[in-house]
Amino acid sequence: MTSPSVVVAGPASWNSIVVLDHLPEPAPHMQFAEESWETVGGTSAGKALSLTALGRPSLLYALTGDDEPGERVRDALAEAGVRGIWGRTDATERHLNLMTRAGKRVSLYLAAPTEAAETDPALLAAMGRADAIVMDLAAEPLRLLPEAQAAGAPIWVDVHDYDGEAAFHVPFLAAAAVVFCNADRLADPVGFLRTCVRGGAELAVCTLGAEGAVAVDAEGVTHRVAAVPVEVVDTNGAGDAFFAGVLDARLSGLSVPRSLEAGARSASTVLRSRHLHPLLDRVLG
Repeated sequence: MTSPSVVVAGPASWNSIVVLDHLPEPAPHMQFAEESWETVGGTSAGKALSLTALGRPSLLYALTGDDEPGERVRDALAEAGVRGIWGRTDATERHLNLMTRAGKRVSLYLAAPTEAAETDPALLAAMGRADAIVMDLAAEPLRLLPEAQAAGAPIWVDVHDYDGEAAFHVPFLAAAAVVFCNADRLADPVGFLRTCVRGGAELAVCTLGAEGAVAVDAEGVTHRVAAVPVEVVDTNGAGDAFFAGVLDARLSGLSVPRSLEAGARSASTVLRSRHLHPLLDRVLG
């Protein structure tokens, strides 16, 4: 079996998706869903799916429980071709995501996993052989950060809608060779990216939704890429696919501009599916 080029550690979940014409107001009322379905969720599952589709040897490490949602997550990802090491926890992560067609979202956590008691030796071995390690925001990757740093591969992190102040994100940012985020809560995205580079990151990237993405490289040069026009079915997983496209391209030796273009193409494939990736279309329908 090929050694993983990338190890991705973080959330995989079983999600219920409800599409609304607008997000609920904070008052008692009734609202009709336009559509609803169940699917695999989790930012790390999304990245692993996109890396798999790109042909990049990868390994997903996530926590699941001995329950029906956990079995669904493990089976669906395995059938989609994702290699996994599954740490066991008391309950599989589950979300209820209220979505609009424009991509606005409220995610309600129905269950959250507890941290593992110890690290699987197979995971340690995989991190030691990896070309890059992705540590996504969650309690279990936070526990693993020192071991990931000791493995020696560049650490890529995705701090999502970081506001520039939340304390939980700080250890991830301190460990990161490459930082990704989105602009949802940043007043000055480029300023934040420059702060990351000054702090030691070799590349920092901020996704801008329909406006594409902006990046600052190690020399302080700003790069921008436009989003690939596509008829959007669902926005879940698009950011993770963009991340995976850039990661795969950088590991292939491509320049920052070409890597951002690869990320935009990867994101466009996911926007056409109501799942985290089209690989799940044939698995979950």
